[in-house]
Amino acid sequence: MLTPISRFSVPASLDDLPEDIRQTILAVQEKAGFVPNVFLMLAHRPEEFRAFFAYHDALMERESDTLTKAEKEMIVVATSARNRCLYCVVAHGALVRIYSKTPELADQVAVNHRTAAISERHRVMLDFALHCGLEVGELTDEWEEKLIGVGFTREDIWDIGAITAFFSLSNRLVTLTGTPPNPEFYLMGRVPRDK
Repeated sequence: MLTPISRFSVPASLDDLPEDIRQTILAVQEKAGFVPNVFLMLAHRPEEFRAFFAYHDALMERESDTLTKAEKEMIVVATSARNRCLYCVVAHGALVRIYSKTPELADQVAVNHRTAAISERHRVMLDFALHCGLEVGELTDEWEEKLIGVGFTREDIWDIGAITAFFSLSNRLVTLTGTPPNPEFYLMGRVPRDK
């Protein structure tokens, strides 16, 4: 039996979608080899789909001062784990494994970044991300000093906070809709790709 990908309606066919959204989904399918369930779930509301992915891309695709793609994805995994969002832990855990080339890193960060085999830079980054996501999230002088002390810039600090906030929203939407991770995500970055 197939697990539904949302408690809300999803398009029966990609042909039912506005052309720009259909093209976005087809491009992701071409790159990944499958359509991530979150794309179909968010297609329930086309305007929100567009806004969501515009902000996603602005945060996750742009070059940060020193923040790498792997670090950005570590923030997503740590935040998503604390928000109990299986979809985002699994999907973005795959990206941590791919970008970091460290198969065990995503699982360690998801369970407890404080005991993970990570640098002090990463520990401070994830501590701050959770401060932003689970507490008030105020950038105090003390936090700024800690973050700059491990090599982050003020723009990186913005990125850490913004990624945490954005994925807290994403976590809540995925939980609301009951969207499960695609089975393909579980193996990505764990086993060598077929050549």
